[in-house]
Amino acid sequence: MKLSVVIPAYNEERRIEKTLRAVSEFLKRQAFEYEILVVNDGSKDGTSSVVQKLAGVIPNLKLIDNKENHGKGWVTKQGMLLATGDIRLFMDADDSTKVDEVVEFLPFFGQGYDIVIGSRRIAGSNIAVKQSFFRDFLGGVFRFIVHTLVPVGVTDSQCGFKAFSAKAAATIFSKQKIYRWAFDVEILAIAGRKGLKIKEVPITWINDSESHVKLGGMINMLLEVIQIRFNLWGGKYK
Repeated sequence: MKLSVVIPAYNEERRIEKTLRAVSEFLKRQAFEYEILVVNDGSKDGTSSVVQKLAGVIPNLKLIDNKENHGKGWVTKQGMLLATGDIRLFMDADDSTKVDEVVEFLPFFGQGYDIVIGSRRIAGSNIAVKQSFFRDFLGGVFRFIVHTLVPVGVTDSQCGFKAFSAKAAATIFSKQKIYRWAFDVEILAIAGRKGLKIKEVPITWINDSESHVKLGGMINMLLEVIQIRFNLWGGKYK
């Protein structure tokens, strides 16, 4: 078995080295093959330089260096389709969920699941550092909108720690059309439309104080969720 770890990165110069070293230390102790793909989304800082330097000392680390910004969904799609692993995990560059959690995911693929996603909303999950009340409130509003317009059958569509079989990744990401705010909702909606089997697993999550979702971002998310609803009605994911 080979695991691909895909890490989308935009202006992560200050945080990416710590995350990559932690990911590498964990993976080096495992019995399976692995690769680490950092997909730079046109960062304006030194993100790509940091990753290139680390590629000389961290085994199986590769940089996909985009010079223009396209959105987290765009680079996630790029990384997942270029990955070569039997299982393909994407995780956040801020290390809000440690890569170690994937150990709990892997057995479910042997049980017939196509996708295994982390959840901060089900029993057994642990939010080690909570986000602000306002951000939590906005998250609750967004979840209500998603459940109303595009029910995807999970409690936490936005957790940035999701694993896919190679076949599921090829099926879903080749159909993806949303590249910024609501791409997580879209890939789960596509999975549902394709009849793929999804398992939610509780994870430990640490809120990063540097990560902020403002009201404008929530409005953009809403507009993209509406677009996904129209795409579903229009058969765009066939």
